[in-house]
Amino acid sequence: MIIIIKKEWYPMKTLKYSRQREELYELLSSVNTHPTADWLYGELRKSIPSISLGTVYRNLTLLIEAGKVQKITVGTSTDHFDANTSNHYHFVCNCCGQVYDLDMDVMENLEQEAQDQSGHEVTDHSLLFYGTCNACKEKQKENRKED
Repeated sequence: MIIIIKKEWYPMKTLKYSRQREELYELLSSVNTHPTADWLYGELRKSIPSISLGTVYRNLTLLIEAGKVQKITVGTSTDHFDANTSNHYHFVCNCCGQVYDLDMDVMENLEQEAQDQSGHEVTDHSLLFYGTCNACKEKQKENRKED
């Protein structure tokens, strides 16, 4: 299924144009912070006061199904979203929960290695790294100095 995000797109099978969906996608595309649905909802309410959280979730689901957005599940109850759908890795801070892109090459041979090891057909992979981000490390240093 392909979804129209811009009025000028002309996919084979389309949904009705939605200003809310377009603004959601534009907002998500404008940030590199991997926001949550709640954050997106709060930001969108500034320009679309009548938007509901349910509408944000429904449109995120449609954008994910269309391959325009990826959902990042980091092991907490809160998912994060990324308009960068290229294969790339993420770092999750255990202190603040922020999700960052990692600027490193994707290990393409990892899929083949996993397939060779398991015998399963491996078509894709995702990889999350966990630790403490630089901002949280700095805060921890400052807190130690104050003690």
